[in-house]
Amino acid sequence: MTLNPRSAAQAIDSVPGVPRDAEGPVFKEPWEAQAFAMALALHERGVFTWKEWAATLAAEIKRAQAAGDPDTGETYYSHWLNALERIVAARGVTTTDTLHRYRDAWNRACDRTPHGKPIVLREEDFA
Repeated sequence: MTLNPRSAAQAIDSVPGVPRDAEGPVFKEPWEAQAFAMALALHERGVFTWKEWAATLAAEIKRAQAAGDPDTGETYYSHWLNALERIVAARGVTTTDTLHRYRDAWNRACDRTPHGKPIVLREEDFA
C-alpha cells in the first residue's frame, strides 16, 4: 500500500501519538496501515478535519483507558479503527448497523477460512 507522503505527513503533524520513525508512520500489521490510509482518504474527501479527527481519536483512547486499556501503545491502531468507525457513522458516511453487519460478516468469513488462505466474503456471511 502506498500512502500519499504529503497527506501522511500532515496527519502525523496534526494527530498526536501516531507511531512513526524518521521516514513517516510505522505499522506492526498490514491492517494498521489500511486503517491509517482509510483515515487519510476520508480526510482528503472532506469528511473531517484533522482537528476533528484528533478529538475523536482522543475521546476513543480516553474511553478505552476508562475501560482498563493499559495505554502501552500496543492498542493505538485499535483505537484508531474504533474512532474511524465512530466518525464515519456520526458524519452519515455509513451507519453503525452497517459497520456491525460487515464486522460480523468478516468474522464469519475468518472463522471458516484456513490459516494462510485469503478471506473471501460470501453472501451467506451477511445472513
